[in-house]
Amino acid sequence: MTLQQLRYFREIARQDLNISKAAAALHITQPGLSRQLRLLEEELGVELFVRNRTRLVRLSDAGSEIVAMAERTLESAQSIKAVSREHSAQREGSLTIATTHTQARYALPGVLRKFVDRYPAVQLSLRQGTPSEVSYLVATGNADLSIATAPVEPDPALVMLPCHKLQRVVLTPTGHPLLKVKRLTLEKLAAYPLITYDYAFIGRSKTLGAFEAKGIRPHIALNAIDADVIKTYVEFGLGIAIVPDMAYDRARDRHLRAIDASHLFEPNTIHIGIRRNHYLRGYMFAFIEMFAPHLKRATVEHAITRMATRSAKVGDAMGAMPGATYRPQ
Repeated sequence: MTLQQLRYFREIARQDLNISKAAAALHITQPGLSRQLRLLEEELGVELFVRNRTRLVRLSDAGSEIVAMAERTLESAQSIKAVSREHSAQREGSLTIATTHTQARYALPGVLRKFVDRYPAVQLSLRQGTPSEVSYLVATGNADLSIATAPVEPDPALVMLPCHKLQRVVLTPTGHPLLKVKRLTLEKLAAYPLITYDYAFIGRSKTLGAFEAKGIRPHIALNAIDADVIKTYVEFGLGIAIVPDMAYDRARDRHLRAIDASHLFEPNTIHIGIRRNHYLRGYMFAFIEMFAPHLKRATVEHAITRMATRSAKVGDAMGAMPGATYRPQ
C-alpha cells in the first residue's frame, strides 16, 4: 500500500465515484487508476466500493472508514513535507490566498506589500470567488488560507478565525436626493432602485434581510459580485448601492457619495479560514498576524488544536454509529 494509492482512492471518493473525473483530476489514465484501485483492494483484502457490474455505486462500510483514515494519513504526509521545508528554507515557499473581490481589492494590498517586503522569496497567489468558493478551495487543499465572510453553509473541515467587522454605506451619485436626508431609513432607501451583491454572497442576505424584517420589498435593479462594477453603475445613475464601507474611497470615487448605514444593517464579520490539520509555515502565521494583529501565532495554534480535538471526538462517535459514512471534503 502506498500514499499514491491512498491519494487515488481519496480522489475517487471526492469525485462522487466517477473514475473518469478522478483520472482527469489526477492526470493519469482511467485504466491505470482502475488498476491501482484493484491493487489496493487486493492488498487490504476488502472491497472499498459497492459495485453494480463495473460501475461504482457507493463506498462500502469498510471503504467509508478507510477513506477517513486515508484523508488523515495524506494530511500527515503533507505536514511532514512542510516541516522539512520549514527547516530547510524558513523564508521560502508559496502562499495561496483565496478571497473575495472586495478583500482582494481593498483590504489586502497594504498587507501584501508589507508581507512581500518581509518575505520576498515567498511566491504569492490570489484566487478569487464567493465565500463558499474560497472556502472550498481551502478545504480541498487548493489554497492555504481563505479571507471572506463565513459561507452560508459552514465547512467542518475549516477553522474559521474572526478578523474584523464590515459596516455598510449607501453609495449614491453626486446630487442625489438621499444626500439631503437627515437620518437614513430603510423606507427611504426602498424608494430608489437598488444595486447589490449577487445571491452567492452572504452579505447580501443580511442586507435584504433587514428590509424583509420590516416587510419592505426594494426594487433590485442589478446584481453583481464586483464592488467596482457596482460603483460604476451607481455612477451611471442605474440606482443606489449598499456596500462595505471599505469599498468607498473619497479620493478615487469622486463622482460618488457615501452615507453611513451602520444603524440599518448588521455588520459582516470577515474570517480567515484554515484547513483542519493543515501545517502552517512560519510566514503563514506572519501573514495572518499582519492581516489581523490580534491573531498571534499562539492564538491560531490553539484554535486549530481545539478544532482538531473536537473533530476527532465527533469522528469517533460517528464511527461507532451503525451505517455511518464519511464524506471527504
